[in-house]
Amino acid sequence: MIRSRTRSAVIRSRAHPPSRSRTDSRTRDRVRAAIAVAAGLVLAVVLAACGKAAQVGETVGAAGTHHGPLRIGLLLPENEIVRFERFDAPLIQQRVKELCPGCTVSYSSAQHDPTSQRNQIDAMITNGVDVLILDAVDAKAVRHSVVQAQRAHVPVIAYDRLAEGPISGYVSFDGGSVGRLQGEALLRALGPKARSSQIVMMNGSSTDPNAGWFERGARSVLQGRVKIAKSYETVGWRPENANRNMSAAIAALGPDGIDGVLAANDGLASGAITALKAARIHPIPPVTGQDAEVAGLQRILAGEQYMTVYKPFKPEAYTAAEMAIAVGRGHSLNKITKQRVNSVSARDIPAVLLEPVAVTVHNIKSTVIKDRLYRVDQICTKRYADDCRKAGLIDRDGSPHDAK
Repeated sequence: MIRSRTRSAVIRSRAHPPSRSRTDSRTRDRVRAAIAVAAGLVLAVVLAACGKAAQVGETVGAAGTHHGPLRIGLLLPENEIVRFERFDAPLIQQRVKELCPGCTVSYSSAQHDPTSQRNQIDAMITNGVDVLILDAVDAKAVRHSVVQAQRAHVPVIAYDRLAEGPISGYVSFDGGSVGRLQGEALLRALGPKARSSQIVMMNGSSTDPNAGWFERGARSVLQGRVKIAKSYETVGWRPENANRNMSAAIAALGPDGIDGVLAANDGLASGAITALKAARIHPIPPVTGQDAEVAGLQRILAGEQYMTVYKPFKPEAYTAAEMAIAVGRGHSLNKITKQRVNSVSARDIPAVLLEPVAVTVHNIKSTVIKDRLYRVDQICTKRYADDCRKAGLIDRDGSPHDAK
């Protein structure tokens, strides 16, 4: 549930150096937290200092008056999805460096493993991290570690997925809007035949709260306007699991019984499309996606995937860095956050929810290329040259039409 802010976020101020008694108390708290989690530690984390925070988009000068080095831990769920390694991690690191030039960020990827992520969090707490940016593999499984962070006076910024526990702030895209964009696009693709059509929903992992958010958004526009013949939760968001689910749907509904596929992201779209091709279904019915991966955009150009949802990663990553520095300094998030969200374990979490963008073959140039997410030559490889010419991305001689 999301509502406009009706009261200010209250965050413990650390604007002035603490007294010796407060410092000793905090040290004892951290030692106790370290002892509580030491049995699960598997990582040694090297962390570095940080400086002063700001509003979104505001430039900050030299390091502030924090009584000690401000250290930031960044925990992402995996590196198989292109966005995390290519965009999220480097953009967060870049923004932190801009805000406080002497800073570095300790970055760990959990490789889809909730236990590994818990161990990474515990290790960072033990090594004295001051603030965490966390994209949870499993929102529920990470709750205890978030509680441990609170006990050690380490605020946690939930990134992209809303983890359970006492979160200090949250930045993501509006998941309901993502699902609605996918559902609306699928209905447009089906046209007047939508009411007599049946589709397959290839949803994300049940351990990811965003997956349910996307699905609810999609169903809000699909319900009563098309028949949802099969719906699957895809374990781990893995394309190979989507492929197996799609093969099962084809076996149950028949090769002529699937008129469209609501795939929650580009990886699941790739698994579903591979299954449709293996079953020699032609033409491929409209398939949705998310994340605007190069491979997804190429499938869109080739007519194999109908659309994707583009989520500009830079504002999300920059906002996360700015929120982390703010709470690490003990500052309020009032100037950054515009909304409040609730999780199953916490209420009134200060949040920034950004708006996603639907991308089809008709607006690749005015979205991902205009925003310089990719260059034309990165999308329009030799294999897709003819498709790119038809879409107006390159000339007959192969010269790119990069958006100004």
